[in-house]
Amino acid sequence: MRLCLYVMENTYDAEKYALLIRRLHEVQVSQLSDLMNRASVPFLIIKGWVSELPYPSDSFRIFSDIDVVVLSVTPSLRNLDLNSTGATVDLHIGLRHLDTLPFETLYDKRREVLIDGNLITFPSAEDHLRIMAVHWLTDGGEYKERLWDIYYAVANRPADFDWNKCLDVVSPTRRKWVITTIGLAHKYLGLEIDDLPFADEAKQIPKWITDTLELEWAREVRLIPLRIAYRKPRMLIEQIRKRLPPNPITATIDMEGEFDDSPRIRYQLGSIAKRIPPSIMRFVDLARARLRR
Repeated sequence: MRLCLYVMENTYDAEKYALLIRRLHEVQVSQLSDLMNRASVPFLIIKGWVSELPYPSDSFRIFSDIDVVVLSVTPSLRNLDLNSTGATVDLHIGLRHLDTLPFETLYDKRREVLIDGNLITFPSAEDHLRIMAVHWLTDGGEYKERLWDIYYAVANRPADFDWNKCLDVVSPTRRKWVITTIGLAHKYLGLEIDDLPFADEAKQIPKWITDTLELEWAREVRLIPLRIAYRKPRMLIEQIRKRLPPNPITATIDMEGEFDDSPRIRYQLGSIAKRIPPSIMRFVDLARARLRR
């Protein structure tokens, strides 16, 4: 199923609607970029809007917020009301787990586009494909529809797209993550990959990965932050059950693990140990905030 919020019987109307939604996204991103540029804050927009760019003109991508990456929080950035444009902004200080290249390197290779007179900056096509793949895997592949981001990023990549700049600038482990995600877009969405230099490798997907994905896609319960569920016992129990044992894909990414045929238990145990302390602290903070009321 393609990412489309609204389907109409009349093809012309569907295309017109998609264009209107895309224009709304442009306006939101443009206004946010204007704020950032006025404050002289170097930034990169990632995921949602950038993922939408290679989609066909009659389609659009659903996203709930605009993800903005900066190097650090400067005094000028603290004074900005990033949500004043009406869009929800998710501010990232660095790429964190999404990529291992420094922000400065990604920024030096950025793409730029003018919309309504405002300069919008976002990662190169090579870098953004890598970021999207890791983000999708971090969610354990739970959202099958977001695999279309990978599909269109590869199928409609720029003519000068350089696979070396995408794959050979990170570790062999992360290189394999990206190639496997492309292979999954081939397996489940029909992405044509025979012309890619790593086509054979992309088709060699460990069975535990496909088993995990198909189990996730068959489930009705989706992950939500525990802070949202903690006041609803039934929902909280569902969310805890969904997290234990951890999704093998998520756990592998958490632990910077290999996509090989070995058992996932060591990654799952490591992921539990890594995630439990921050989760406990969040619950403590929530409890304290509730007591202050």
